[in-house]
Amino acid sequence: MTIDKSWTKIRRRGSSNEFWNGLQHFLQMAKPFVNDRGFIKCPCRRCLNNVIHQLEDLESHIFRNGFMFGYNQWIHHGELASANAGTTVAGPSGGIHERDEMFDVLDDIISEDADEDAVGGPSSNDQYDDLFAALRSELYPGVSSFSSLNFLVKLMHLKVLNKWTNKSFDELLKLLKLAFPKIDLVESHYEAKKLMTKMGLGYSSIHVCKNDCALFWKENSLKDTCPVCSESRWKLQSGKRSGKNVPHKVLRYFPVGPRLKRLFATSKTAKLMRWHSTGKSKDNDVMRHPVDGKSWQEFDKRHPQFAGDVRNVRLGLAADGFNPFGNMSLSYSMWPVVLTTYNLPPWICMKAEYLMLSLLIPGPQYPGKDIDVFLRPLIDELKELWVHGLDTRGAAYENGVFRMRAALLWTVNDFPARSSLSGWSGQGYRACPTCNEDTPSMRVIGKTAYFGHRRFLATNHHWRSNLQFDGRTERKRPPRRFSTTDILEQLRRVKTSIPGKHPNYGGVKRKRGDDELNWRKKSIFYELPTGLLSS
Repeated sequence: MTIDKSWTKIRRRGSSNEFWNGLQHFLQMAKPFVNDRGFIKCPCRRCLNNVIHQLEDLESHIFRNGFMFGYNQWIHHGELASANAGTTVAGPSGGIHERDEMFDVLDDIISEDADEDAVGGPSSNDQYDDLFAALRSELYPGVSSFSSLNFLVKLMHLKVLNKWTNKSFDELLKLLKLAFPKIDLVESHYEAKKLMTKMGLGYSSIHVCKNDCALFWKENSLKDTCPVCSESRWKLQSGKRSGKNVPHKVLRYFPVGPRLKRLFATSKTAKLMRWHSTGKSKDNDVMRHPVDGKSWQEFDKRHPQFAGDVRNVRLGLAADGFNPFGNMSLSYSMWPVVLTTYNLPPWICMKAEYLMLSLLIPGPQYPGKDIDVFLRPLIDELKELWVHGLDTRGAAYENGVFRMRAALLWTVNDFPARSSLSGWSGQGYRACPTCNEDTPSMRVIGKTAYFGHRRFLATNHHWRSNLQFDGRTERKRPPRRFSTTDILEQLRRVKTSIPGKHPNYGGVKRKRGDDELNWRKKSIFYELPTGLLSS
């Protein structure tokens, strides 16, 4: 008898019913040949029949890594025994049960592991085994329409859409367990969240000094006191640390790379990520997307290698503070830092589902000049994405793997937030970041007023000679445009300040020297290899 093995050569395993059904028949045929402990050799491309696993683990290994090359006679998995016994083994078209829709989701998540052409070969990460176990499990005996994983994902989705509290979610799970004792479901929201994090797109919790001096991250991750002000990392009770370590502040960091890779995981969004190269306005006088602007074109001229691959990602950053407690009298300022992807068309790139939350900066005080402390993880990742890039499988490119790079083009914010991000103070006689040291200003009844706006008009404009503005004719030209070299020379004269708000360290107020102009610091954005075109 001939066994159909064509399914083992299928590349797009996640979207192929033929591969799924063939794999199920292979596992059914191999089931009688496990050893006394339930183990059998694994023929995936990583294990190569050299490692034994339990039979249920073979499903996730083969699905993730693919079936090994050259293993044409399944001597370790019952082919000869089945042939000698005259047993009929069904082909892939039969199917054991209908393939769960969550397999397509998992295929997107582990796309690089599932791609036989991925750089570096198949992954050795077994984090998806629990997901496959939940996917194989029926929600309830006799219910084949829902796997345990499928039901849990939909339940978590309802929680988010309807803003259920964690406690209400726990109560719902208890009720389901009580009403349906045989239901295969997690016990609590904590367990559900723990399982969902294995699907990717989670976040990292980074402890922060209570005075915003430093992050307890990387070289400071094991320290119990701030390296700047020596304050304790943990909340203290009566001068002593409580039984459980509770940090003063926690920064939530959402890595950018995995989220950008997910945009290329499905053919629809992968195609939209190329829109900026084909959707430019044909009318030179119309700007409907940043790709039509001078800044974008200037960036392409500066970095032709980056611009040569239309799949490379252009990002914009927005940050501002808000009070999460709404109309309550409590004063609190939390700062989300959001990234938008300008590769996408204008009717999509500003939709909420395509905006990426990258940082959630805790309060209660606004970060101010210390925002650079919180931006450190994001800036380090952006530098990595620019210099080295990230191996990414593009669904719209016949499963090919390419090196995706990303660049931050500009920031979008109001004037106070711009002051925190750029380092140029928005107060005082030189508050204008465009006019810089040439800002025309004067003191009027205890406040600073800015004048001379007619200088931006054309030299022959009739308003320049109109005396109704201030009784004078405006003859000044528009303010000079400061070059990158000019700005860097100004920043070279700025004294290095200690971060944080501790009254004996970063919180000490100092008077800026005249040569420092309105600069309070050199922004962390100047560490980016590309620099920012505008903000």
